[in-house]
Amino acid sequence: MTRTAKVVRATAETDIGLSIDLDGTGAADVETGVGFFDHMLCALARHSMIDLTLRVKGDTYVDDHHTVEDTGIVMGQALREALGDKRGIRRFGSVMVPLDEALVMAAVDISGRGELFWDVPIGPSKVGSFDTELGHEFFAGLARDAGITLHLRLVCGENAHHILEATFKAFARALREAVEPDFRSAGAIPSTKGSLS
Repeated sequence: MTRTAKVVRATAETDIGLSIDLDGTGAADVETGVGFFDHMLCALARHSMIDLTLRVKGDTYVDDHHTVEDTGIVMGQALREALGDKRGIRRFGSVMVPLDEALVMAAVDISGRGELFWDVPIGPSKVGSFDTELGHEFFAGLARDAGITLHLRLVCGENAHHILEATFKAFARALREAVEPDFRSAGAIPSTKGSLS
């Protein structure tokens, strides 16, 4: 069974084509028009071991908000599709990731109930030209549309680049753990309800 998905979404603000392979090698081919965001998505792919191909044409002449938020939405839709009925996965993943002085905790539950719990205060409002508040917008869209419960928490940190990068890497590592096959489950859906929807 292949765990792949392709999603295309076009609005007046963004035109996005995305494909993922949950059982990949972490390969990334990403062009969003937002350099720092591309860097974060490549880190996400590498550390989740999810292959990611992404092309975004967004209204970056306004700002980067729609590009980042809508990419989160489309990635969430792709994750939901690739996971199918979630049979045989571990479901839960949690990790703490350091990046120099920054330390971020991520916990994922592929619950079918999409919600983000964000406690990642970032002092500087910019990394280069990237608005740091857009980290929240990306993960909120992703969690909601993927149907995952996602906790992200900053334990300590000062540098905005380090904080955001540790956040993306922590999410990636927790997601990798949660989507991995659980060979002891004999292909069962990991819920006493018998459904994760």
